[in-house]
Amino acid sequence: MLSEKIMLLRKQKGWSQEQLAEQLGISRQSVSKWESGASVPDLDKIVNLSNIFGVCTDYLLKDEIETNPAPEEISAIQEDIYREEMFERTPVTKGEAEDYLNAVKKVARWIALGVALCIFSPISIIILGAASEFEHTIISFEHTIISGDMAGGLGMMILFVFIAAGVAILILNGMKLSKYEYLEKEILSLGNDSMAMIREEKENYESKFRTGIAVGVTLCIIGIVPMFGAVAFSANDFVMACCVGVLLAFIGCGVFVMVSVGSIYGAYQKLLQEGDYTPEMKALNKKTDFFPGVYWCLVTAIYLAWSFLTNDWSRTWIIWPVAGVLFAAVNGMIHAAAKK
Repeated sequence: MLSEKIMLLRKQKGWSQEQLAEQLGISRQSVSKWESGASVPDLDKIVNLSNIFGVCTDYLLKDEIETNPAPEEISAIQEDIYREEMFERTPVTKGEAEDYLNAVKKVARWIALGVALCIFSPISIIILGAASEFEHTIISFEHTIISGDMAGGLGMMILFVFIAAGVAILILNGMKLSKYEYLEKEILSLGNDSMAMIREEKENYESKFRTGIAVGVTLCIIGIVPMFGAVAFSANDFVMACCVGVLLAFIGCGVFVMVSVGSIYGAYQKLLQEGDYTPEMKALNKKTDFFPGVYWCLVTAIYLAWSFLTNDWSRTWIIWPVAGVLFAAVNGMIHAAAKK
């Protein structure tokens, strides 16, 4: 069938329907109708197709397909055509793709630093709060043990300074990428040269990405070791609080590494529309993008309210790992509901 041959030859060239339509000087919808069998190209278009694909017109007009594609190839072709017909695409030039990648590479570490500072922020108030309750602490002020008020005041000062610095860094560097937000939300159409360039860079970066993720996860796991050691030796509350501070410090460093490499790798995935950025996932995310902001604002409000009411900052930090686990579960359920 002519429709099947046009599909097969186009996919063998690695062209989208839009790219083939541009070479023929027609609309993408016309190519879509040819491939679905809804219409047949005129004789002059058949001649143009034979020249573009490098085949004779007899091959196109015969009912038989001389070289039958494998069943899985036909399935892949049909899936790609379905995706092309379902989603309107936004063209992205090679220059735009390069500018975006360069911008992400410049701000990736700054964004990672902003996230890490927010994780580091509770360390001071946890340790100072435990020190104020420890009778023989080495921390003193004018030869007196640090008071609860002083510990709370200093801890809160350091906490908000770290949070303010982290948020400022995130906002300033996020604004540099704001003009590229459409890459994450829109369905993209890139030329073959752009796709080849991005795919090659992504393959070269994958080893660094895997190493960064491994290092980050390892740091997060190692951070818990001092706490288990303190439990094993029945350490006092002050030592346990210091171990919690060490845990947050290791987690902050691990997250810094993972966010640094993950931001760059994610940029490649956005442009190639892979992973969480396929056309289907983008359409799904438009329905659920309200959830993360609402969820984490609610968690922050609960954390601050609980901490101020109980003044037990050395323990209320537990809400963050619990909230992180719950976020993954609840977010998965919301996505499943949105798919239905």
